[in-house]
Amino acid sequence: MYQPKGIKKIYHQTRRFLAKYWLSLINPTQIAITGSQGKTTTTQTLAKILSQIDKTVVTDINLDTNFNVPITALKITPWTKFAVFELGVDHIGEMEKHLEIVKPKIGVITGISPVHTDKEHFGSLENLIREKRKLIENLPGEKNEGVAILNYDDENVRNMAPFTKAKVIFYGSDKKYCQYYFDKNSVKVSLKGTSFQLFSNHPPNWMTISTKLIGLHHPSNLTAVFTILKILFPNNPKIDSIFAAIVSKIEPLRGRMNIEKGPMGTTLLNDCLRANPKSTDEGLKTFYQIDYKKGKKIAILGVMGELYDPIKEHKNTAKTLIKYSPDIVVGVGEYRKYTLDEAKNLGFPKERLFFAKDVFEAADILKKIIKAGDFLYLKSSLLRNLWRIIKILNNQPVCCKQEFCPYHHCRF
Repeated sequence: MYQPKGIKKIYHQTRRFLAKYWLSLINPTQIAITGSQGKTTTTQTLAKILSQIDKTVVTDINLDTNFNVPITALKITPWTKFAVFELGVDHIGEMEKHLEIVKPKIGVITGISPVHTDKEHFGSLENLIREKRKLIENLPGEKNEGVAILNYDDENVRNMAPFTKAKVIFYGSDKKYCQYYFDKNSVKVSLKGTSFQLFSNHPPNWMTISTKLIGLHHPSNLTAVFTILKILFPNNPKIDSIFAAIVSKIEPLRGRMNIEKGPMGTTLLNDCLRANPKSTDEGLKTFYQIDYKKGKKIAILGVMGELYDPIKEHKNTAKTLIKYSPDIVVGVGEYRKYTLDEAKNLGFPKERLFFAKDVFEAADILKKIIKAGDFLYLKSSLLRNLWRIIKILNNQPVCCKQEFCPYHHCRF
């Protein structure tokens, strides 16, 4: 965790003090969103919709949360109606620091995955859960209109409900326990986007949602957004149509499951910015579900970092590969050996599995197996930067030869 020193520390502390004081004076409707996955899509989609209704400020997707929160707070004006905060945490105590400034009445938890559970960060899944849970523990009670919006489909999130004095509303795919839910059987993904049926229990209602966002996980994220809107505007009969219209136009951020032209005449599903066990599984499922007949489906999988038990988690990816099999898998980085070995043990044909120790070896392998028309899925984290593989295949220079590529290098 970066800690500013000297004059930078004084500057940062002063900015935090001013942000806390300023936000306490003007107090717009504050919504805070956290989780291991889905929080960025949920935050950005919600902000886009709210900005069509009234003045809205939202955290920047490119800044570390510790700096992002005070910077965002200081952007708020007396005319701001809504402030949407994405609260990322990767160390114990960070959520409390965020909540010194942010005072939300609505708190959302999208999902839990064992990311940042290594000893340098949380040290365990239990510590991660406790830290994320602090968001809803600090919400005001129901009489003061506090609302905790929780993903019922995630057991770790569902079990947080007793830890808040706020009103609890579940969303997800379970129509019995969720006030707002989507039908899993209705979800369809393609190169053009995702569609699904969205339901409300109170009052009973449903509609078909189509979006340019690509992924089996997006119905959950968008149901979270819809739930927030229904809490904010319970008596607005137009909110359903506003939601559907804006969501239909939203496109994926680059590197977060977007389709683009790939190297050597291929099509690329670019998912190179984040990698954790849950997002990897959902990405592979989506890749499998997309109907594509022009060529082979080739999954390129990078190492997932900051895990409490990395060997176990990388082995677990093999179960998804068996059930949702691409034609070819290229694993990049030492821990991906465990994925490929486990997949082989579970019956995945060994001639369709390839291991590369780094991006250069991966590019050499892919040059021999890629044909025009193939469909590639690139799953990576920004720090390991597997995008360098695409640059190499496109005969473009890369400046980094180490495993960890600094954020300002080799940007895609």
